[in-house]
Amino acid sequence: MNAILWGNSVALSWMWGLGLFFSVQMTFMFGLQGLLMFAIPNALGLMLFGLLTDNVAKSHSGGQESLAIFFDKFSKPFRLILYLYQIVALSLTVFALVKYLFVPLQLATGPLLAMYLCLIVFVILAAGCLFGEEFNITKIKLSHALLGGILAICVGVILFNLKPLVPEPFQWTSPFQDMWRGARFYGYAIPLVIGLLVGPWLDLQHWQRAIQIHREKTSIRASYFFGGSIFFLMLLFHGSLAMWVMKADPGHFAVTEGLDKFNYAHDLVTQYFQRNPGAGGIMRMAYFIFLGICALTTLDSGYVALKWFLEKNVEKSDNMLISLIPKQILGSPVPTFLIIGGITLIGILAKLQLEYFMVFYASFFVGYAALAIARCYVPNSQQPLPQIRMFMMSSVSLVIFAFGYMSSQTVWLIAGSIAPLAYVMWLVFNADLLRVVTEKAGEVMEAASEIPAIKAITKTANVVTSSDVVAPHDHHALGGHFEDKWFVYSMIATYQDTNSVGNVYFGMYALFVGKTRELFFNVAMPDFDLKTTKFYILTRSFEHKFVREAREFDTITIKIKVADFNRKFCTLEHQIFGSENELLGKGKQSLLFVSSKDYALLDIPSEVYQAFMKYL
Repeated sequence: MNAILWGNSVALSWMWGLGLFFSVQMTFMFGLQGLLMFAIPNALGLMLFGLLTDNVAKSHSGGQESLAIFFDKFSKPFRLILYLYQIVALSLTVFALVKYLFVPLQLATGPLLAMYLCLIVFVILAAGCLFGEEFNITKIKLSHALLGGILAICVGVILFNLKPLVPEPFQWTSPFQDMWRGARFYGYAIPLVIGLLVGPWLDLQHWQRAIQIHREKTSIRASYFFGGSIFFLMLLFHGSLAMWVMKADPGHFAVTEGLDKFNYAHDLVTQYFQRNPGAGGIMRMAYFIFLGICALTTLDSGYVALKWFLEKNVEKSDNMLISLIPKQILGSPVPTFLIIGGITLIGILAKLQLEYFMVFYASFFVGYAALAIARCYVPNSQQPLPQIRMFMMSSVSLVIFAFGYMSSQTVWLIAGSIAPLAYVMWLVFNADLLRVVTEKAGEVMEAASEIPAIKAITKTANVVTSSDVVAPHDHHALGGHFEDKWFVYSMIATYQDTNSVGNVYFGMYALFVGKTRELFFNVAMPDFDLKTTKFYILTRSFEHKFVREAREFDTITIKIKVADFNRKFCTLEHQIFGSENELLGKGKQSLLFVSSKDYALLDIPSEVYQAFMKYL
C-alpha cells in the first residue's frame, strides 16, 4: 500500500508543465503515434530511475540511510546543475499553466493584463509554498493521495461527459499534421527518448522521494513502477482528450504562431471549453481542476525538495560570503520561487513557447544526467567532474539543438541530443581505461618486485646510510614541511614508542598525528597566541585505520592536510608511512571551534579560513 501511495505522489510530481501540455502539442502534431512516442519513454524513465536507485541503495552500506549517504557524496559535483534543473522545471510549470490556461480565458485585457498576470503568478507560487510548508516529505504522499483522488474524479467526470466517447472515424495520425511546417517525426522522437529516459536523474524531487521511500523500508522499484504506470495513464488521458477535441470540433480552435513562425496548439482543450461553455459546466470545471492539481503537486514537491537541498548545502558551505547571510534566507526556497515568478512573467510577456524551455531537457541537461548515471555504476565514479568541459559541451549541444529546431533540420536536432551523450561515454571510457591500466600496472610492478634479481637491486637501493639520516637535504625539516597540499613530518620510532614485543604501540599513532597537527597549525597560523586568542580549536572526533606495523628505529612519516570544512567543522585527513614508504595507517579527524570566554560553539573563525584556504 505504501508503494502505491508513493507511486501516486511520483506520478503527480512528474506531471509538470512539460508532460501536461506537451502531450497536447505532440498529439496535435503527430496524433496518437506522437502521444505514445512521448508517453512511453517518459514512463519508462521513471521506472528505470526507481529500478537503478533501488540497486544503488541495496549495494551500499548504511541500512535505511544508505541512499542518503550515497546521495550526499554523489550530488556534490552536481549541486549547481541540480539547482538549475529545478528552477527550469518549476518555471516551465508555472509558465505553462498561466500561458495555456489563464491567458486563453481572457479574464483581463489591455492595461490590466500585466497586473492580472502578476497576481496569477503570485497566487500559484504562494499555493505551492503553502502546501510545501504544510506537507513535508513524510506527509506529502498523504496530501497527494487526497489530491490524486480528486484528480481521478475529475478524469471520470470528463470521460463520462464526452459525447461520443470515441469520435468516428478513428485516426492514428493528427488531422492537422500538415499545419506543422517542417515537422519531422524522428527529429522529435530521438531527442525526446534520450531526454526523457535520463531526465529523472537530475530531479531533486525524485532523489528526495527515493531516499524517503528507502527510509520507510518500501521498495523504490515498486513505488516507481506504480508511479510510471499512473503517469503514463495521465499522459494518455490528456493527449487523447486533445485528439477528441480535434475530431469533435475541427477548425474552430486558434493555432498560435510563435516567434519561430511555427504553429502551436498547447491550449486547444482550454480553448474548446472557453468557446463552448454549454458543452458542460461541470466538465469544464473538472478540466481546470485537473490542470491545477497537476501544477500544484509539482510546485509543492519542488518547494519541499529545494528546502531539503538548500538547507543541507548551506549548512555544509565553506564560502565566507555565504556565512555572512542569515541561514534562514539561504535555506529557504522562497527566494528561488521569486526567481521562478520573474522567469515566468518574462517568458509570457516575451511570447515564448513551452518548447523554448524544453530544449534544455533534450540537450543541455542530457550530458549531466548521463554522467550522473555513469557515476553510480562505473568504478571511477568519484573522479573529479570536468566542470568547464561539461558546461561548454552542454552549451554547444544546446545551440546545435536550438539551431536544428529553428531551421527544422532533423539532423541537427538529433545531433544536439546525441553529442553530450557521446561526449560522456568518451569521458567515462577514457577515465575507466586509465583506472584499469593503472591497476594492471600496479599488479605487474608488484609481481616484478618478487623476481630475485630485481629484489636484490631494490634492497641495495633502499639501504639507508648515516649520511642519509644526518643530511637529508632539508627533506625532513625539524618543524615539518609541505608537499603540495600535505604537511609532512618525519621522526624515528624509539624504544619508548614500542610495546613489549617490539612493534610501535597502537596508541602512539594518535600521538604522532597530534604532534604533526600542532606543527601544521604552527606553520599555518604563526600568529596564534593561546593567551590572547578569541577561540580554541578542539577535537570533535578522531578515526584511524591500522594497515601495517612499524618497529623500533623505523622512520615514521606523518602526512596531514585539510580535507573539507563547512560553517562549523573542519576535517583533517592523515596518512602514516614507514621506512620503505609503505602505508602504515590512515584516518581523519573533525575539529570544532569554541569561544575562549564561555566555550560556546562558533562558526569557523575568519582567521582559520584565511590560514587553511591556501592549503585546500
